[in-house]
Amino acid sequence: QVQLVESGGGLVQAGGSLRLSCAASGRTFSSYVMGWFRQAPGKEREFVATIRLSGTSPYYSDSVKGRFTISRDNAKNTLYLQMNSLKPEDTAIYYCNADNGHSQYWGQGTQVTVSS
Repeated sequence: QVQLVESGGGLVQAGGSLRLSCAASGRTFSSYVMGWFRQAPGKEREFVATIRLSGTSPYYSDSVKGRFTISRDNAKNTLYLQMNSLKPEDTAIYYCNADNGHSQYWGQGTQVTVSS
């Protein structure tokens, strides 16, 4: 079993920045592809960003490309999402995801609110 706990969310003004963290425990963290998803009230959960086991080849949704940066520290079992130039449409609950090819895990989410 893998447990994921997100943190770092909060309330910021448009144009501001936040850094989200996802702390993982349980099975080997480095064996999982990690990613971030988000969900706004009344909307479906959507993909934000993902990163390979080695920390290479990050991939982003077009809506956040150039503004967000995903990274991972396997020694600390932690995934990060640096969010810059935030927009009101970024307001959502952000979820951490771990996938090893046959099992998938989710955190409970952290709220990000961007005021206009």
